[in-house]
Amino acid sequence: MTYHPKSDFIRIMMERGFLADCTDYQGLDDALMNGAVPAYIGYDATAKSLHVGHLMNIMVLRWLQKCGGKPITLMGGGTTKVGDPSFRSDERPLLDNAAIDANIAGMQQVFEKYLSYGDGNSDAIMLNNAEWLDNLNYLEFLRDIGRHFSVNRMLSFESVKSRLDREQSLSFLEFNYMILQAYDFLELNRRYGCLLQMGGSDQWGNIVNGIDLTRRVLDQEIFGLTTPLLTTSDGRKMGKSQGGAIWLNGDMLSPYEFWQFWRNTTDADTGKFLKIFTELPVEECDRLGALEGSDINAAKIILANEVTTLLHGAEAAKNAEATAREVFEKGGVGDDLPTLTLTAADIGDGISIVQLIVKSGLAGSGKEAKRLITENGARYNDEPLTDAGLMVDAATLATPIKLSAGKKRHALVQLG
Repeated sequence: MTYHPKSDFIRIMMERGFLADCTDYQGLDDALMNGAVPAYIGYDATAKSLHVGHLMNIMVLRWLQKCGGKPITLMGGGTTKVGDPSFRSDERPLLDNAAIDANIAGMQQVFEKYLSYGDGNSDAIMLNNAEWLDNLNYLEFLRDIGRHFSVNRMLSFESVKSRLDREQSLSFLEFNYMILQAYDFLELNRRYGCLLQMGGSDQWGNIVNGIDLTRRVLDQEIFGLTTPLLTTSDGRKMGKSQGGAIWLNGDMLSPYEFWQFWRNTTDADTGKFLKIFTELPVEECDRLGALEGSDINAAKIILANEVTTLLHGAEAAKNAEATAREVFEKGGVGDDLPTLTLTAADIGDGISIVQLIVKSGLAGSGKEAKRLITENGARYNDEPLTDAGLMVDAATLATPIKLSAGKKRHALVQLG
């Protein structure tokens, strides 16, 4: 693309690899040059924590604020009750109000690390779409909003089409989701002057719906911007690991495990991830990403430290690096390793090594743990673990034991 932006925000989005598409580059660029543009990203409250897959768009909001824009984090207290069908093969489980509120409280802890909230011109605000969705009158909504939507067009969106092409059921409840999300944009424009919705490229159809609706109902010109769907160089979806989702809340994933996730980045992804997930200058990211051989490991440590510092603070990053050095370079145990603490009642007459591997998060199931052992991928106190039937008693756990899956994932098991 040859567009040369005037605004810092679009320039940064393009330079650092955040930009997939925009509904109107020139119009948005001009708006950004005219003052603090309110812009939002929506987050449905489907879990107690955000994960690494959300981090790219959180960084987009952070850059928007650094460039003088006004970030809006819109929590989907209302839309979570419906569930986004985009590119899913099945319907999301429906949550009650208490679960949704608890999830929003957990997610809020993360946003506060990246954004400055307050009453200032470019201070972030957090909103909940339940504020306007919970009390909608269905007949009025159908008459005033529903008439602007073409079912033919909605069926043509890739997110819906892919589900129907596979002959998988799409409930009427889910079909309403894109109308409600479009209505969010209209309400945010009406109430807060919001001019921009951002999201992953899978949200393009939903974003365009909101722009069309707002233009029809309020005669307002607003914009959409999407980020690319991020995959690792080996084709995996960003944010997944062998142990499951990489959560951003420290009580769901320790700072050390978070640090280790970034330290384990593949060589080919290091430069790209430095540009997206840190604030180091682009030239420095390119220089570090171009390193080869053992030198690239230094770049990965910088990546891990920078990303962990943003989320958990500089002290947590320093401790994680020290633990990694202790564990990998000196063969030690390290004070900051993920730790499973068991009671004597948990152990009883003995607990199998397979159960310990699963409970410590090194394997997702007993079957996976057994495979790890038979394929020589498991270690017990740094020695190869070959007996899947090994039982561990309370006396053995009087001294903490170190379990390892492969060379990079470790946990301590101790008696509380």
